[in-house]
Formats: sequence, structure tokens, C-alpha cells
Amino acid sequence: MIFETARLVIRPLTIDDLEEFHDMQSNPKVMQHVGGKALSWEENRQDLQEVIEAYAKPNNTFWVWAIMSKADQVLVGTCALVFNDKGENEIGFRFREKFWGQGFGREVTEALLRYGLESMHLGSIVAYVDKENIASVKILEKCMNFNQEFYNEQEKCVDRKYIIATASAK
Repeated sequence: MIFETARLVIRPLTIDDLEEFHDMQSNPKVMQHVGGKALSWEENRQDLQEVIEAYAKPNNTFWVWAIMSKADQVLVGTCALVFNDKGENEIGFRFREKFWGQGFGREVTEALLRYGLESMHLGSIVAYVDKENIASVKILEKCMNFNQEFYNEQEKCVDRKYIIATASAK
């Protein structure tokens, strides 16, 4: 276990998560705001395997974890804390469609930020979101500070950037 909330356990992904991981990653509605397309079974198996292998890499800076429901031990989604290509500590989250609208996004985001700032001792954390992803925008508005809005050439959308920093990093 990495950390937990009232209703969720965040833990490393395993190959046993493939069926539920595929359910999430193959859903066009889930993938529409994360710069990707719905993925095939084989693409998801390979993606999951790469995430699992990253855990063992020395000085790994690419952490993607399973979000599990305490109530029934099913995969609700994934959350991430990665060192991005801009030199920032970035969070992200993704949920299976059947778990949308249940408050899991805010619950895991608050805990993920606390884990990054307090347990990993990161000075600041950012998040990027397509402004059309209204549910995620609402979560980030409540948990982080808006920084800027800009056109994301790579993903052909308008992104919003949010940031949170420790007092010593400000």
C-alpha cells in the first residue's frame, strides 16, 4: 500500500489488474480528455507491464498506482505522480466510467497531494487538465491553485495548469 483514504487504497498496479485496467483504458469517454485514444487489449497489457516494470527502476520518477475501493477491492482507477519533461512533479488521475460522480476524484487528489508534499517531500506539484474536462477542472479548482491557461499544441486543446507548493518552496 502506498497510502489510503476513507474509501480507497492506493497501491502498486499488478498484472492481475489487467481486466479492470483495460475496461478503463479502452473506454473512449475515459480517454477523450487524457490525450489518448481507446486502447486495445494488447496495448493495455503492454502499457500495464511497462508501469509495473518502472517500479523497480533505480531512481524511478514515474509512479502510476492503482486506486482500489476498500468496500469491494475493485480497481476504481489510477493515479500518478511523475517527474514530467518540464522538470515538474505532476499528478494525474483516471477513473473507470462506472465510478464517475462518486467523489473519488477529490478524495484521491487531496491524498495524493498530501503524500507528494509530506511523504515524498516535494516542494511543489502541478496538474494539467483539458479545460473541457469539467469534472477534473472542478477537482483541481478545489485542491490546487490555478496558474495559467494555454493552448496545448500537442493535444490540440486548451489546457489549464494548477500548482500547489510547500511554504518553503514559494
